[in-house]
Amino acid sequence: MAVHEAVLGRFFEDYVVGDVYQHPIGRTISEADNTWITLLSMNTNQNHFNAHLAAQNPITDGKVIVNSGLTVAVVLGISVLDMSQNAISNLAFTDIKMSNPVYVGDTIYAESICTGLRRSESRPYAGIVSMITRGLNQEGTEVISWKRSVMVATRDSGIGRNYFPEATNGPLRLPSSDTEGAQS
Repeated sequence: MAVHEAVLGRFFEDYVVGDVYQHPIGRTISEADNTWITLLSMNTNQNHFNAHLAAQNPITDGKVIVNSGLTVAVVLGISVLDMSQNAISNLAFTDIKMSNPVYVGDTIYAESICTGLRRSESRPYAGIVSMITRGLNQEGTEVISWKRSVMVATRDSGIGRNYFPEATNGPLRLPSSDTEGAQS
């Protein structure tokens, strides 16, 4: 019997410059998502929540447009599993480009390419991973892109590992056939 340690994401040593990471989770944007982030962030542009006013917008064909802050947050979140699950710190976001609008009902996917790697000079337990990330809608149209750098823990640092608690009642085991009625 093997126990698979509770580990998510990649460590610094796992990245390769030029590798593309197609992030496995997509996210469909709902009207509630768009309205909530718009209200929470105090964004008063009615193109995000007033369908009557948005009907006048020639850029969006009269549709309510998803708040770009939500687009950034969703694409960033989608990329975490592969690119920054074991990050210690975000270091830089640059060159954010909103290439096409996002609408309620669009499903967003993301992919990243590793553009640079270097060991941290001041923190021997980490390295710097640079990347370009882009978000795509369900039709494959790019909706957003940026450059980003994060400080990621090394595998031997212990950061992001060995955090799962030991069960006070012992390890999880298969039930015995005489006590639990094992089925074939």
